[in-house]
Amino acid sequence: MYALKTEQLSKVYARGKQALKSVSLEVPQGSFFALLGPNGAGKSTMINILADTVIPSSGVVQVLGRNMQIDPLWCKQRMGIVPQEVAFDPFFTPYEVLNIFSGLYGARPDRVWIDTLLDRLELAEHAHKNTRELSGGMKRRLLVAQALVHKPELVVLDEPTAGVDVELRKRLWDFMRELNQAGTTILLTTHYLEEAQELCDHVAILNEGELLLSGRMDALLRDVAGRSVWFEFAQPLQLSATQQEVFARFNPRIEGHRLILATTHHQQASSFHDAYMLVHHHFGAPVDVSIDQEDLEDVFLRMTRKHQ
Repeated sequence: MYALKTEQLSKVYARGKQALKSVSLEVPQGSFFALLGPNGAGKSTMINILADTVIPSSGVVQVLGRNMQIDPLWCKQRMGIVPQEVAFDPFFTPYEVLNIFSGLYGARPDRVWIDTLLDRLELAEHAHKNTRELSGGMKRRLLVAQALVHKPELVVLDEPTAGVDVELRKRLWDFMRELNQAGTTILLTTHYLEEAQELCDHVAILNEGELLLSGRMDALLRDVAGRSVWFEFAQPLQLSATQQEVFARFNPRIEGHRLILATTHHQQASSFHDAYMLVHHHFGAPVDVSIDQEDLEDVFLRMTRKHQ
């Protein structure tokens, strides 16, 4: 069962801008899924389609196995969406907002759960203030509470920690982890790639409306992330034309006393040993050797630049 599945999802706006190009995405139930992409990649369009504020041009969206175009109410009742935009009636209090939204989702207000949300999102002492009195960070946390008030099975977080301080952000993620471990599927968009790598077990990268890759985070970092080996020598180096050919498969780079060789995911596990033996044969023993492994941010930048 997938919490969310899109098939050939496309969106072309009135002036011809194609925001999504036949995107087929599968978000496993129970996953903590990062949807990444640079500005203009199509992330917001996809989330607005899920929120039913944008109509797709073609394709299918399924939420927990139900077609969203056929069964929109059923799907919405099982989703909670935290948008980027903050908008509340300034005359309601956080407590009233959560009560009202429980009803909008077709659920009776659960007082214990509402109190839990206000407490965990550190809004309890502000529960009876008008929302216009809340700071920007408090309003963002209220958006999260609002999306969770009906205990959805799928939560979509669109840049939820923008404007939230570091310490509070950590506590928010602790809460999200607890919900995920209890079975809630979480789909996250964020520009904090280090945060996404730490939190998420699945990842997809969009660029210019196209899905570049999608899969498990550990598989991505194992199979797609590149690796560079840095050999340090006592003297400056130069590669002859012959040596350039010998080392060509490692994309050699010279930086003063350093020789940098790329050992990428598609090469065999012995590629580091091969590289070291070649270097030793041509230049002797290095003074120092270090390995630089790409992280999610490196892979993201490489993939999106490649497709520009």
